[in-house]
Amino acid sequence: MSRNPSRGKVNMAGPAGKLAGLAASGPSQRQLRVGEEVRRVLADLFARTEFRDPDLADARITVTEVRLSPDLKHATAFVARLGRSDVEALLPALNRVSPFLRSRMSGSLRLRVVPEIHFQPDTALDYAMEVDALLRRPDVARDLDE
Repeated sequence: MSRNPSRGKVNMAGPAGKLAGLAASGPSQRQLRVGEEVRRVLADLFARTEFRDPDLADARITVTEVRLSPDLKHATAFVARLGRSDVEALLPALNRVSPFLRSRMSGSLRLRVVPEIHFQPDTALDYAMEVDALLRRPDVARDLDE
């Protein structure tokens, strides 16, 4: 009986590596699908739930994106505050209510383990507005028209 030395090892460059979320090209399809489901559930919780935390009492928060680790145990939720840009001030309060949100998510998600939630401010809109303002400057518009 001959033994195959590569048997039992996962080829990280092949399809098994991609399924495991180990590909260097980005997140797996499962990470994207579960991340979107977590985003939807979190956004619903922020819309319906009133928090006891005084810092979050009148805050209108939206979840723009959720990225999951390859093992689906940690989720990074990118949040923005509607109509305001001071979401960094709410991060400590969001981290305090994270266990509560996680317990509420357990009823809506069909996962064996509900991921731990880590919050980060979403600065993509601010960056896009800054680039737009730069492109509208007269000296840049002059160069673009040429």
